[in-house]
Amino acid sequence: MSTAKKDYKRVTVKSLVEMKANQEKISMLTAYDYTMAKIVDGAGVDVILVGDSASNVMAGHETTLPITLDQMIYHASSVIRAIHRALIVVDLPFGSYQSDPKEALRSAIRIMKESGGHAVKLEGGKEVKESIKRILNAGIPVMGHLGLTPQSIYKFGTYTVRAKEEEEAKKLKEDALMLEKAGCFALVLEKVPAKLAKEVAESLTIPVIGIGAGNGVDGQVLVTHDMLGMTHEFNPRFLRRYLDLYTEMTNAFQKYVADVKSVDFPNDNEQY
Repeated sequence: MSTAKKDYKRVTVKSLVEMKANQEKISMLTAYDYTMAKIVDGAGVDVILVGDSASNVMAGHETTLPITLDQMIYHASSVIRAIHRALIVVDLPFGSYQSDPKEALRSAIRIMKESGGHAVKLEGGKEVKESIKRILNAGIPVMGHLGLTPQSIYKFGTYTVRAKEEEEAKKLKEDALMLEKAGCFALVLEKVPAKLAKEVAESLTIPVIGIGAGNGVDGQVLVTHDMLGMTHEFNPRFLRRYLDLYTEMTNAFQKYVADVKSVDFPNDNEQY
């Protein structure tokens, strides 16, 4: 079991590389608003991802595709105002970087200037290499994302585990090495076999953060609303629910309704 090697008062991209070198696991969670980000940051989470999963969690969309660059900037700005320690990584949303490298750079610059985020994340391998290089050349840190890439859901047609077949596994390993050589500071691997994820992590000097990728990687990420049990329809194997807030909150709301109806709330001590 790894233990903390260093007390980071502020986590940076350099901190994550140091953590990997020191065999200290990296913790990463999502946040999309000020209040949640303040709690997550205060708990000591190393990286906060302002994910395009806000499209699902905050807006109720079926996929991550509908969320816009303006909306991502809004969420990221809210998160940035709350944090003191964590590194803030912001997803580039679908349509903001795939068309051409110049568009990717413009989108990344907007996120950095308008939200104050510390880095951007984008999905894909060699097909987005030029966009990654253009963003990095502007001095903007980039986190890669391979394996299950939710923005490509209609290409794959399913959210099933990726890279189980030899050919796709080979491409994933090649893409991971390419992302490191291009200059990415870290990589997310989503829903890939644990053995393959471990191989990738051991082959790279940059940290690999897993979600549904086993414990052989350098860190873990979950969607905060899922691990708190605020959502209950989503039950993948990789998800551990640390609370059952769906039930707890439902009970609290029902108690509030009952107290209002019975004129128990507010009582004498709760009025002026």
